[in-house]
Amino acid sequence: MRKEYRTITEIAGPLVFLEKTEHVGYGEIVDITLSDGSRKRGQVLDTSKDMVVVQVFEGTDGIDRNSTVKFLGETVKLGVSPDIIGRILSGAGQPLDGGPPIIPKEKKEIIVGAINPYAREKPKEFIQTGISTIDGMFTLVRGQKLPIFSGSGLPHNDIALQIAKNAKVLAEVEEFAVVFAAMGITNEEAQHFMREFERTGAIKKSVVFLNLANDPTIERLITPKMALTAAEYLAFDLDMHVLIILTDITNYCEALRQIGAAREEVPGRRGYPGYMYTDLATMYERAGRIKGRKGTITQIPILSMPDDDITHPIPDLSAYITEGQIIVSRDLHRQGIYPPIDISGSLSRLMDSGIGKGMTREDHKAVSDQCYAVYANGKDLRSLVSIIGKEALSEADRKYLDFADGFEDKVVRQGYEDDRPIEETLGICWDLLSHIPEASLTKIDNKIINAYHPAHKKPSKL
Repeated sequence: MRKEYRTITEIAGPLVFLEKTEHVGYGEIVDITLSDGSRKRGQVLDTSKDMVVVQVFEGTDGIDRNSTVKFLGETVKLGVSPDIIGRILSGAGQPLDGGPPIIPKEKKEIIVGAINPYAREKPKEFIQTGISTIDGMFTLVRGQKLPIFSGSGLPHNDIALQIAKNAKVLAEVEEFAVVFAAMGITNEEAQHFMREFERTGAIKKSVVFLNLANDPTIERLITPKMALTAAEYLAFDLDMHVLIILTDITNYCEALRQIGAAREEVPGRRGYPGYMYTDLATMYERAGRIKGRKGTITQIPILSMPDDDITHPIPDLSAYITEGQIIVSRDLHRQGIYPPIDISGSLSRLMDSGIGKGMTREDHKAVSDQCYAVYANGKDLRSLVSIIGKEALSEADRKYLDFADGFEDKVVRQGYEDDRPIEETLGICWDLLSHIPEASLTKIDNKIINAYHPAHKKPSKL
């Protein structure tokens, strides 16, 4: 039988400090019995030679120096089985959908190391999200970490839901699943997520973790680890291809800052803990491919940049760790364009590994590069038009200007319910490029122009 100790010396916010009485491990579960006989649970957050810091799951109300503490000798684990697919769980892994408790085949540690770099295999192959700007211009590749940088009030949650319900691998024989984790959301947002997953049928291939804003801070810190553990089980134990979506990383980092302040740590940039880079890396680097394993984990972290500042520590550090970024544009959102994805600032560094013949289409890379170049030229001309007027432009410049408008209206803009195949996206791009003189299509090989340009297509025989 484990001993109970009455060695609490200080209570600060969600933390309890007590004198060290025996060997305890990081992340170990703690059982706290209050003076009135009620019980709370916590987790060891830090341990040193003389002191142990415990984060209490339910908050520290009612805890005093007479409360007793018992170290249980085990860490937080997630019970996993194939039955987790199709379930909506709390941030701590408890059912929220009214369904029965999950009977686990095994329990897995949620605090584990990242994938060993030596065991990593290069991300490759295409994941179709159904969103033209992502599939066509900044392709998501199996095993990649591709964050979405957004801002307050922008529709990043709708984009996340759209990706969750539409994402698929093109090979029908491959098993595919989505793990969706929302952190620090309101009850209204949680209800919206649950309704949308059930309405669209996306829940049939998904595991959903929902952590509410009024849930304990410690739960917000373990929610992404719960989700990643579920993803690792599906990918590396059940050989599935898994897409994990984490929203909102900013809420997670705010929880880190709150805990750091309660522990009276020396703050880093803008008050965030100095170890935030390491903490984020331990989450992001759990995605990828492992040599000899069939399954893969692809990760889309979503974060709202405070004040739309891309140099803020959270997006800044995330950009160092991940392989590109999708930026949600406030200007496009004001114009009523959905999804308002900024073509100029977005990037997928591993795009070339997931496109081309046998994966998407042989013209994909060339069409993407050409659309990017023409669109950039058209955006530059908008500034010139505001000074000299459209009438002063040459005929060629007007075509570039019209292309930029058409690209935003036909490629970037699409409905929330739309699920565009990559062939349809490339077809729209070719239709727009057909209005640009062929001599100006310098990024597309003549062989590809002859094969795919609308002007060279042979009419079908009746």
